[in-house]
Amino acid sequence: MRALSEALIAIDIQNDFCPGGALAVTDGDAIIPAVNALMEDFAITVLTQDWHPANHSSFAANHPGTTPFSQMQMPYGAQVLWPAHCVIGSHGAEFHKGLNTDHSDLILRKGFNPAIDSYSAFFENDRQTPTGLEGYLRTRGVSALTLVGLATDFCVAYSALDAAKLGFDVTLRTDACRAIDLDGSMDQAMTAMQAAGISIT
Repeated sequence: MRALSEALIAIDIQNDFCPGGALAVTDGDAIIPAVNALMEDFAITVLTQDWHPANHSSFAANHPGTTPFSQMQMPYGAQVLWPAHCVIGSHGAEFHKGLNTDHSDLILRKGFNPAIDSYSAFFENDRQTPTGLEGYLRTRGVSALTLVGLATDFCVAYSALDAAKLGFDVTLRTDACRAIDLDGSMDQAMTAMQAAGISIT
């Protein structure tokens, strides 16, 4: 068992990001055995859950004339417009049935503000509005994080980079992640994480 100062953060292992989902990541469900095994090794586990209202501004369907995976300028910067996914209360928003949620200490829901997306587990996409996760981890005495989940190049990478900026010792387990790789986003994310001193194993 890892020290109490170490926590596992499992990002968005939900039906809509797994095969058959609205925003499926290739082989997204293949990581679940590895994630479940890792949970057994950590005293503290946090699960995050994308949790969007149907009118969310990041959904292409809410902007007539746009297409999924195009970009739009929002007040907080460029935003990818996604297919509607992880809508509050939907089957797609539920955790994959294979994920052992019983081992989680905290479930953090993000992206519920219709006006702004939230890739990171720590901040909304304005890079300023906190989710409260840092405070939870600090009060639990956590200083080191291992990140896994979906998708490597978006929500996992944003979370890892923010964690590093906040002073946590961060490890990314690539065997327990899968990527979307949208227009080279995977290479960009890996380069940024390496530059930030994140340990990639």
